Amino acid sequence: MTDPTSDPTTDPNDLTGKTAVVTGSARGIGKAIALRYARLGANIVVNYASSAKEADATVAEIERLGAAAIAVQADVSLVPDIQRLFTEATDRFGQVDIAVANAGVELIGVDFLDITEEQFDRLFAINTRGTFFTLQAAARHVVNGGRIIYVGSSTTTVPVRGEGLYGSSKTAPRYAVQVLAQELADRGITVNTILPTAIEGAGVFTEPDPNPDQPHHPVRQFVAQPGRIGRRMGTVDDVADAAEYLASGLAAWVSGQSLLISGGALQ
Repeated sequence: MTDPTSDPTTDPNDLTGKTAVVTGSARGIGKAIALRYARLGANIVVNYASSAKEADATVAEIERLGAAAIAVQADVSLVPDIQRLFTEATDRFGQVDIAVANAGVELIGVDFLDITEEQFDRLFAINTRGTFFTLQAAARHVVNGGRIIYVGSSTTTVPVRGEGLYGSSKTAPRYAVQVLAQELADRGITVNTILPTAIEGAGVFTEPDPNPDQPHHPVRQFVAQPGRIGRRMGTVDDVADAAEYLASGLAAWVSGQSLLISGGALQ
């Protein structure tokens, strides 16, 4: 594989001609990553489970940027759906160069003793099982020299009360990423994890805060503590910056790593 950084005339961030599959990309972090890759020239496969209207709007936004895109409905908790997602991506664009396993669900503020079996099954079906088989499908379809990225959670870095189930469901894929990075090394495929902190416009913070000047949510109070740059929540663009780096030629020798996006805080 030629190192794109060896040619000073080549932009290592240029994704022209490449195809990226981003799960859960109708909105939130996934959408921000999809739009970033589109601005860099990539074809985009927008994946959604049920939000068809939002997915179509994201495709339209990508096309306005001059990139090609399709929306593919696929529930990542269903392995046949994951397989179909990558098949449709390959059928439409010929190959997959970048795969981002972003789809997930959150559950915070629930003490360990209050977690129900239904909550456990839902989070592990999507966050753990779904991510595992998304990574597996990506490994089978991404071309040699490609990129696989898992969007995890900073809750896996330190224990936080009320996030026992969510953090547990996001921890197993981090280990899987490290193993997969070793198994795909001979093909030049990098496999890495992004660990975002609480992100404005994603997960439980998808809707804008109606009172941004008066933070009232305990997580907002948590991220405002000393030790975090700007004492603010993260943004979807903060995460997209990391996704851009890991998909670029600059990260061709970075694999099996977890990149914490937290403004310097531990979580």
